[in-house]
Amino acid sequence: MKTSKLLLLLIFFITASVITTAQKNTGEWTSLFDGKTFNGWKKLSGTADYKIENGMILGTTVLSSPNTFLVTEKEYGDFVLELDVKIEDTTANSGIQFRSHFNAAANNGKGKVYGYQYELDPSSRRWTAGIYDEGRRDWLYPLSLNATAQNAFRLGQFNKVHIECIGNELKTWINGVPAAYVVDTVDAKGFIALQVHSIGDNQNFVGEKIYWKNIKIKTKNIKPTAFPNNVYVLNNIPNYLCSYEKNSGWELLFDGVSTNGWRGAYKTTFPEKGWQVNNGLLTVLSSEGKEGGNGGDIVTLDQYSAFDLSFEFKLSPGANSGVKYFVTLTENNQGSAIGLEYQILDDSLHPDAKLGINGNRTLASLYDLIKAQKQPRFMHKIGEWNTGRIIVYPNNHVEHYLNGIKVLEYERGSQAYHDLVAISKYKIWPNFGQAKKGHILLQDHGNEVSFRSIKLKPL
Repeated sequence: MKTSKLLLLLIFFITASVITTAQKNTGEWTSLFDGKTFNGWKKLSGTADYKIENGMILGTTVLSSPNTFLVTEKEYGDFVLELDVKIEDTTANSGIQFRSHFNAAANNGKGKVYGYQYELDPSSRRWTAGIYDEGRRDWLYPLSLNATAQNAFRLGQFNKVHIECIGNELKTWINGVPAAYVVDTVDAKGFIALQVHSIGDNQNFVGEKIYWKNIKIKTKNIKPTAFPNNVYVLNNIPNYLCSYEKNSGWELLFDGVSTNGWRGAYKTTFPEKGWQVNNGLLTVLSSEGKEGGNGGDIVTLDQYSAFDLSFEFKLSPGANSGVKYFVTLTENNQGSAIGLEYQILDDSLHPDAKLGINGNRTLASLYDLIKAQKQPRFMHKIGEWNTGRIIVYPNNHVEHYLNGIKVLEYERGSQAYHDLVAISKYKIWPNFGQAKKGHILLQDHGNEVSFRSIKLKPL
């Protein structure tokens, strides 16, 4: 009888152990939250409240606290992370840190969490599933770069979060919709964390709640999930295309080591002076502000009609340059060749920023025609890299972006476009900017400006 009881107890404990193990590690997935305790987690940086209710982690905002994070004690490199999250109010904000870190000495010893963040944004901006760099570089992938994913988040309901980090490639989904795609080399591993965002001293936002559940991770036998081929990649590796970009039709216009694919405007070869290729940069050298006074403008050998063009640029103090498109070189004018221009300018130091009409000669503007609507937060400092982007759709709709944010749009050839040209410096050129195709041009305006990661996808 005693033997039978011992045998039954042994079977019971073995079965319970198997069930518990299955709950924590189902197949290749490992649960990061057992539904009952904070085992494997710790709180950092702020004083927001975290508690467990009905198998969920509940985060609640409090007054006068910085951003607060519930952080895994383990770090993770390559992984697939899934969890469910619910936010009930459009004024709330949260995020999920991944490959992140903690600097205990920062903020006068109060510490600072920094690293990649999956944004949770229920506001009218709708940037949930974008990628932010908490405590460091600010926005990497605002979801304005992928508008098709902006309506996927559901307020007041649980949403399925999916994050993949494999090598240098970071990808996000929200409720099954592909969202952000970043290629970056800054962090190879780090912790995962659940954020309760600071509300400062605003009494109206006290007690806002964020719910998380079903938090699980896979770190072995990971295979990347396919993205549709129309999603823009924010690629921070200079002059490099990942396989997804290549398969989607992107091509490098500058290979980082040569001037292949370029020539001088109104010339048959590349300028012998005034431009240099060094350390992966294509740089126009200073000639004390003389437009075309050194090597002159350069243009692509090929011509393009509808396209998505992305480029990085770095200004020296007080510099002026531009990226022009639909350049035909038929005008044979003196000075810079004629074309639609994405203005590149030090708005604070160069006098051109105060000329034109209502700021239409400032950074990222359609030069002398339409002012770029920029927020200072999304403008990187002079001497730092900025990312420009020009999209010309087959229907002649055109958009300018600066660091992932759309700053203007217009219809090439529309009546509104003709009205703008009529009061600009371009009114003397018949059918200005309306060619079916044209070269891409980098301008020599006499100031030192560097370019890299110039890539184009025909549309």
